[in-house]
Amino acid sequence: MRQVIRFFSAVALMLSVGIFSCVAYGEIQLPDEYCVVAGSGAEIGESVFSASAAASPQGDYELEVKAFGLFPVKTARVKVSQRRYVTVGGGIFGIRLYTRGVLIVGSEEIDTAAGAVSPAARAGLKKGDIILEINGAPVSRNNDISSAVESSGGDEIELLIERAGKRQTVSLLPVRSRTDKKFKAGLWVRDSSAGIGTVTFYDRKNGIFAGLGHAVCDVDTGEVLPISGGDAVNAAIKGCYKGKDGSPGELCGVFAPGEIGELYENCGIGVYGAFEALPQGEEIPVAIIDEVKTGKAQIISTVDGNGPQYYDIEITKLYTKSGQRNMTVEVCDERLIEKTGGIVQGMSGSPIIQNGMLVGAVTHVFVNDPRKGYAIFAQTMTDEAERISSPGYSDAA
Repeated sequence: MRQVIRFFSAVALMLSVGIFSCVAYGEIQLPDEYCVVAGSGAEIGESVFSASAAASPQGDYELEVKAFGLFPVKTARVKVSQRRYVTVGGGIFGIRLYTRGVLIVGSEEIDTAAGAVSPAARAGLKKGDIILEINGAPVSRNNDISSAVESSGGDEIELLIERAGKRQTVSLLPVRSRTDKKFKAGLWVRDSSAGIGTVTFYDRKNGIFAGLGHAVCDVDTGEVLPISGGDAVNAAIKGCYKGKDGSPGELCGVFAPGEIGELYENCGIGVYGAFEALPQGEEIPVAIIDEVKTGKAQIISTVDGNGPQYYDIEITKLYTKSGQRNMTVEVCDERLIEKTGGIVQGMSGSPIIQNGMLVGAVTHVFVNDPRKGYAIFAQTMTDEAERISSPGYSDAA
C-alpha cells in the first residue's frame, strides 16, 4: 500500500513540476500581444497553449491564455486591425538623402606652429555627433562648417550639437594651420548619402511608399543617418557581384535621370516617402503578423535588366517578439542563386508574398550564408506608413 501511495505521490509531484514549468515557459515565451483582422475570430494555439474568442469587438481586448486548456498562463492583449491593401513593389530606386545638420564622421590633428592640435577633441566632440547650429545659425551643408571656421579669426565658436538624441552646446576654438595659414577645426563631416534599394509597397490610400525595411546607416559611424529630407530617383541595374560565404554580394546600380519622389523618413524599419506619380499595379492584402507562417513564399526582386521577378523562398523561422528582424528566410530558387548567389545588397526591401498576401520584406543577408537572411513583417512597415501620413506626423516624433 505504501508503495502505491509513493508511486502516485511521485506521479503527482512530476505532474505538478511539469505543469509549473509549462506555465512558466509560456509566461516568458508566448507573445504579450496578438493581432487579428477586424470581424474575425481570435484563435491562439501553440503547442499545449491555447485561447480563443468569438468575433473580434471593434476595439482591442484581452484574452486569457491557458495550458492544456485548464491552467491560466497569462493575459494577452489582442490588437484588432483593419485589413490594408497595397500595391507591391520589387523595383529598384535610387536613394539620395540629406542629413539633418551635418554628421561628424571623424576628426584629425592640425599641424600648427605650436605642434599637432585637435580642436575637435579639445571641444569634446565625438564621432556620430550631429552639428545643428554654429553661433545660432542653422547648419545644413559641409561648407557651412568650413566657412564659419575659416572666418572665425581664431575666436571661439559655439556649436549646438545632438548626441544620442539629446542636444547640448559645445565651444570649439579653431587653430591656424601651419601649412596653408587657414583656421581649421580638424573635423570630418558628412551632409548627404546615396545608394540604391528596393521598393516594398505603395499605399494608394495614404500616398506613402516604403522601401529597404531597414535604415540607411552612415558608413563610418554605423549610426542611422538622421535626415532633413531626400529624393527618390530613377535607377538601373548594370551588374551584380555574387554573394559567397563570408562575403555578401551587391547589385551594381546607377542613378538614371529624373527624380520620382520625395523621401520623408529614414528609420530602423525602412525608408519612407511619396512618389510623384501613382505606380501601376494590382493591390493585394497585407497580412497581419499572426497570419504569417513558416513555409513556402516568394520574393519580388530586380536583379538585372528584366525588371521585377518572382523567386521562390522558404520562411524558416518567425520571431514575434523581435522589433525588426521578424523572420529568417532562405532562397531556394536556382535562378536567383545562379544570378546573385542568394540575397545581396540592393535587394533590401524586396516584398515577400505568401498565400496571396504581402507578409514582409527582405532586410539583411547572413554573411556566412548568402542564401539566408532576415526579413521584417509587412504590418510593421504599413503601420509606419500610416503614422507618417497622419496629420500630426513629424520626423522628430
